[in-house]
Amino acid sequence: MADQWGERMPRSVSLLQTIAVSVGITIGSGIFRVPAAVAAQLQAPGAMLLCWVLGGVIALCGALTIAELAAALPRSGGIFAYLLEGYGPLPAFLFGWTELIVIRAAALGAIATIFAEYLGYFVPLSGAQVRQTAALAILIVGTINYVGVQRAAKVLSASTAVKYGVLLALGLLAFTATGARAAPLTPAWSASVRPWVLASALIPVMWTYDGWADATAVAGEIRDPQRNLPLALIAGAVCVMLVYLVVNVGFLYALAPAQMAQSKLIAATVAQRIPLLGGAGGALVAAAVVVSTFSSLHASMLTGSRIFFAMADRGLFFRAAAHVSARFNTPSVAIGLASVLGVIYVLQNDFAQLADKFILGIWPFYAAAVAAVFVLRRRCPGLVRPYHTFGYPLVPAVFLIASAFMVLNALVTDSRNTGLTFVIILAGVPVFWLRRRATRGSPVSHA
Repeated sequence: MADQWGERMPRSVSLLQTIAVSVGITIGSGIFRVPAAVAAQLQAPGAMLLCWVLGGVIALCGALTIAELAAALPRSGGIFAYLLEGYGPLPAFLFGWTELIVIRAAALGAIATIFAEYLGYFVPLSGAQVRQTAALAILIVGTINYVGVQRAAKVLSASTAVKYGVLLALGLLAFTATGARAAPLTPAWSASVRPWVLASALIPVMWTYDGWADATAVAGEIRDPQRNLPLALIAGAVCVMLVYLVVNVGFLYALAPAQMAQSKLIAATVAQRIPLLGGAGGALVAAAVVVSTFSSLHASMLTGSRIFFAMADRGLFFRAAAHVSARFNTPSVAIGLASVLGVIYVLQNDFAQLADKFILGIWPFYAAAVAAVFVLRRRCPGLVRPYHTFGYPLVPAVFLIASAFMVLNALVTDSRNTGLTFVIILAGVPVFWLRRRATRGSPVSHA
């Protein structure tokens, strides 16, 4: 039976488990490589840290805003549900279409590939074996998700806690690195750092913060959602921002910006300079990436499958994908679909590169969901809102301006890939109308 919001799965996911979803999907492999790219662009410690702070503030502004919708509309699918309520079925379908065709499968493939590559540090793997191991990892994570959301949440919570602890420890131990600089944050600024250079460096930083809203996809299974969802979104964004700042300050103690810029495997370089780790620095970093990517893979499966489930449950996808397992109370068909897509993509393509190319595809939908706060306040003033956006309207405005800049910057600096991303998104329009015609205008459920 459906609950008061129309959800058919048990609400058993706790506050801490929801925070683990938010943190687990956000912290992936990016923090192990992006600091070097930021150092190469900015070269000044103050500017580098400012860039990471700005990224965290933008993500926090998004979380503070989306939290209002999450508390008022605690439905499976998260962003999908907010777009459906705010703008109607077409924008919501385009979000689900983009997730289905590119974003989710590419994310699962990319994360699983990086997981397998770093697992190869301990067990030598050929190129073909890396892909096979990545595919197996997707199937294992899909199986864990299928046999119950509580089992999935417990595995995710444990792996996220280990990941967060290891990353925080690496950042703190970096202060003890051999040859640590006495004045690591000076000179704070450089004359070469112009606003547009800082803005350009912000782009890869935002990739490392991506995932701040994904916990909302599991909203239909979260206990006491009107309280726990806003708390989890905000706490998750703050936790990620905190550990990223500790790691980057630690790296600046261990290495000068010029050294950081030249180190593609910056975390391994720093770890090798920490006396306490001896010669185990490389193994520690490889293990950290394995745990980090496994946690992210798990969270991506958990959230992505709920988007497909929500689409079907609301009449915008094949009805079979809305099936709920009678034994495990999970969206079994949606989980199977996400798993199969991830396996096919990882076996056929280099999705680590594809994810980098098309990740921008999610940002227009983030912006539209944040803007839906304005839309629904005007259209549905009587909607029960247990939480109101802190700093409204300034906080959502900051996020919208930052999102618009990211999209425009990408159109200018990488017009080919960005243009292709938007072509893929817009290709969903005729698919939407053809399906609507085939179903003879069947009504879309907003319940």
